[in-house]
Amino acid sequence: MTEHSTLHRVVVIGGGYAGTLAANRLRARDDVDITLVNPRPEFVERIRLHQYVARTGDATIDYGTLLGEGIRLVVDSVTRIDTAARAVRLASGRILDYDHVIYAVGSTAATPSSVPGAAEFAYDIAEFESARRLRARLEELPVDAPVTVVGGGLTGIETAAELAEQGRAVTLVCGRGLAPTFSAPGRRYIAAWLSRHGVAVLESAAVSEVRTDAVVLSDGGVRASALTIWTAGFGVPGLAAASGLRTDALGRLLTDETLTSVDDDRVVAAGDAAAPSGRPLRMSGYAAGPLGAQAADTVLSRIAGTEPAVIDLAFTGACVSLGRRAGIRQLARKDDTAVNLYIGGRMGAVIKEVTCKFVVAKRIRREAGKPGSMGWPRGGPRPEQPASAARVVTSP
Repeated sequence: MTEHSTLHRVVVIGGGYAGTLAANRLRARDDVDITLVNPRPEFVERIRLHQYVARTGDATIDYGTLLGEGIRLVVDSVTRIDTAARAVRLASGRILDYDHVIYAVGSTAATPSSVPGAAEFAYDIAEFESARRLRARLEELPVDAPVTVVGGGLTGIETAAELAEQGRAVTLVCGRGLAPTFSAPGRRYIAAWLSRHGVAVLESAAVSEVRTDAVVLSDGGVRASALTIWTAGFGVPGLAAASGLRTDALGRLLTDETLTSVDDDRVVAAGDAAAPSGRPLRMSGYAAGPLGAQAADTVLSRIAGTEPAVIDLAFTGACVSLGRRAGIRQLARKDDTAVNLYIGGRMGAVIKEVTCKFVVAKRIRREAGKPGSMGWPRGGPRPEQPASAARVVTSP
């Protein structure tokens, strides 16, 4: 590290994968005062929440083991980013002045208001608090009580598989298909595993209503459901829009290709809540780390007076656990399109577990000890930047 005379105040909003890594990476300069604001006192491993619900694993880690020396953790919620005053306003009434903000609020559940009963009777698994409620409800049910998981994406598959391996009677309603981002061979492997473990997979159906004891399907059919778990899609917090910053239709902060807000060059986004050029990357733990590192690098470049680099992230695939003894590693091209090659079975489970540990131990903790050390696959294609995403600087 080098010596400097002026402290640059950076507030990181959100202590998930992207925000925690970004905070650690900012320590590459010793003249940066770093505050991490998070509503919980512990780090949540969202990629393990299905294990937490099924009591097959923990999902929280003490921030003291993750954050580098000198990072200030504030347990609170942000209500507004006041870009005119360069201040972050907290729910407690506290105000944090800043020179730069990293917006890493992550994603939340997206229970649709258009589906009657979904908001009232379905449980989601997107955040720790909702997962805790779901776990408590699950423990009240007899093992043979019918459970419906809505959503055929990776979260839905992992949740259904975890419960089925414990002998639960699970129906997985897929809507637009089972694992639609995977290759045909990968989807067949997942379907076969679920079938062997008694999961009823409904690929051509959607849920049109959730009741206290049943779900109504799009074809009019009614299936008993003592517990309905909603995993179909994610939303994002409304903080950016509430702060007067432009967002995409889902609410992600609109940025340029350096992850800088199109409205204010002192606000930089990372993770699921970023929409670079209006074309966000896949919401995932895979992308969160590199985007967190990119956001930190952008802030550090602005402090140094140099031009920030643009996003350069190549995808290599995705991992899914199928209970505790099986899994699948789907390989993909750099543009995140699946190829007809996967690794399944016990080796797939090992790869998934190693990946989960790698995210924390080799990415976040390594950045705490050696800021700037993290690398990631590069060479992924990015779309042309639409004219609507051109950056407008409002804070000199």
